[in-house]
Amino acid sequence: MILYYSASGNTEHIARILAKKLDDECLDLRERIRSHDYTEVCSQKPFVICAPVYVSEMPRFLRDYIKRLPFRGSREVYYVFTCGVKEGIAGALAETITVRKDMVYMGHTGIAMPSNYIVSNMFPAPTHDKCVQLIRDAEKKAEETAEIIKNGGRLVSYKVDPISKALTIPLNAFWSKFMQPTKKFFTTDKCVGCGKCSKVCPLNNIHMENKRPVWEAPCAHCMACISNCPTEAIEYSDITQKKEKYHISKYLDKTGG
Repeated sequence: MILYYSASGNTEHIARILAKKLDDECLDLRERIRSHDYTEVCSQKPFVICAPVYVSEMPRFLRDYIKRLPFRGSREVYYVFTCGVKEGIAGALAETITVRKDMVYMGHTGIAMPSNYIVSNMFPAPTHDKCVQLIRDAEKKAEETAEIIKNGGRLVSYKVDPISKALTIPLNAFWSKFMQPTKKFFTTDKCVGCGKCSKVCPLNNIHMENKRPVWEAPCAHCMACISNCPTEAIEYSDITQKKEKYHISKYLDKTGG
């Protein structure tokens, strides 16, 4: 069974490639996370958890959900991470979660894809052509990963040294607490009040008032609201107005995906 969470389509795209190649079912965890649905998942095939990487780790809301989710059937778990460059400490933390659940960690891999994080000038958005190339390369790696899983092999990625792990964990905690404010989100006159942003928020922390979204804390800065707005009406401070809003669907006709 392929389990995934996706904000802008990257992780979903990889998950569906894996599901097709492995002839397996694909389960979107978004609504389960939003509604705190911890109904057990059951599969006789290995579980494959597909997740994005935020600040060098799995999204905290997804990590916490997996910790509590009951698994039945296969005891083997693979992890496939979509990331900007590298998966950071995501694999090391995933291994810890898996072992504590008394399951068998079958390794992880990171697949580089275009970043959707446009609310910071620290991370320049890739060009259109670069996005297309990254997605093509990601599709190829997803197929190679599926072949390894199909043959019962282990996924092998780089090892995180203890010092990097020790430094990254407190940095992530600081970033999550202080660097992800919601007060800078706003909508322009292009907003039609459809409410899609509130429906895609994994934390269920966007509500509609007078047909306009209101952001509450906490926020994961997953970019689902910005990426999925059909009229591209959501902005963040003065940072995003001139930036392309990323969603993978804009590029799949160029990649053949």
